[in-house]
Amino acid sequence: MTERQVPKWSEITPLLHARSPQRNATDRRLARTLTIADLRAAARRRVPRAVFDYTDGAAEGEISLRRARRLFQTLEFSPSVLHDVADVDMSTEVLGRASALPFAFAPTGFTRLMHHEGEPAVARVAERHGIPYSLSTMGTTSIEDVAAAAPGARKWFQLYVWKDRAAGEELMERARASGFEALMLTVDVPVAGNRLRDVRNGFSIPPALTLGTVADIAAHPSWWANLLTTRPLTFASLRAWDRTIAELIDELFDPTMTMADLEWVRSCWPGPLIIKGIQSVDDARRMADAGVDAVVVSNHGGRQLDRAPVPLRLLPEVVDTVGDRTEIWMDTGVMNGADIVAAVALGARAVLVGRAYLYGLMAGGERGVERATTILVREMRRTMQLLGVRSIRELERRHVRFT
Repeated sequence: MTERQVPKWSEITPLLHARSPQRNATDRRLARTLTIADLRAAARRRVPRAVFDYTDGAAEGEISLRRARRLFQTLEFSPSVLHDVADVDMSTEVLGRASALPFAFAPTGFTRLMHHEGEPAVARVAERHGIPYSLSTMGTTSIEDVAAAAPGARKWFQLYVWKDRAAGEELMERARASGFEALMLTVDVPVAGNRLRDVRNGFSIPPALTLGTVADIAAHPSWWANLLTTRPLTFASLRAWDRTIAELIDELFDPTMTMADLEWVRSCWPGPLIIKGIQSVDDARRMADAGVDAVVVSNHGGRQLDRAPVPLRLLPEVVDTVGDRTEIWMDTGVMNGADIVAAVALGARAVLVGRAYLYGLMAGGERGVERATTILVREMRRTMQLLGVRSIRELERRHVRFT
């Protein structure tokens, strides 16, 4: 029979670990998030449904996005043991310059809608972590204000080609004058994808005040208070728009753009040129033949053509075909630092992260973006250590296989 005794207080006190309470509600909320999925759940509670769905959703049946995430989830790592992995080097080289991490913050539209701190908050986090940030044509902070907010960050400008070419030329000139390093030309949006969540929610910029909106104010008072007490939510580069995002794209974007227009872009932009939205080996070859500095294997986060190729699956073939002539990056479906490690092992020079940091922004502004970045970095480091890899340069295809 087990003998029992009444424990002495001196035996209990070493087990007591009182935590200092965090007074700030945002800090308490973020401290409970351990994964990007946790940040997503926190974001869902913090913002109106239409805003969350705009960020979280994709086109049509959202098949492309689910397939991209499923491929990351089902791939298999192949580790090697008994290596000194006490120190892991996650630095790499992007566009001929050092980057502290093998990922960058992707361009995202309407960022101040997710949180009033918006694009400057994201750029400041990128500056602190030594990674690039790409400002979208559809951003809600001006080129000049982003440059002022993070003067030391590597800043890229993402361009959509408009029917009004003079407006595009003006944007490129402003970006160049503000010290933006590279131009990212997005080529997979000749017309808007059918984003059904946005249509059903009646999503517009700025949000329309309807009976449903008034009800939502009661559910998300802090978000609405920030929206209504900060400067009006408008486009940084465009006029205000009170219809759907799809109508905006179809009104302004140029569906007639061809390879010949790359010469026009090159004539306006003297710096590095990145082409985003490559979904076939043949298109990657055409971009390399045109002399672009990098291509992004991407299906726009599943937000354009549903049932599009899964970028991660396409990545190795693109690398084999043109990887010796241009840098190859990828995006879509990245929700974990291990996803970034897998993409780099399959040949990506860098990975663009979009939704992951937006979930952080919605959950807690700049501190939320910082939290998202910290989570990704920790997951990357741990994954590399468990793989037996000491640096990004050691990652190879043998470390990953599709099941």
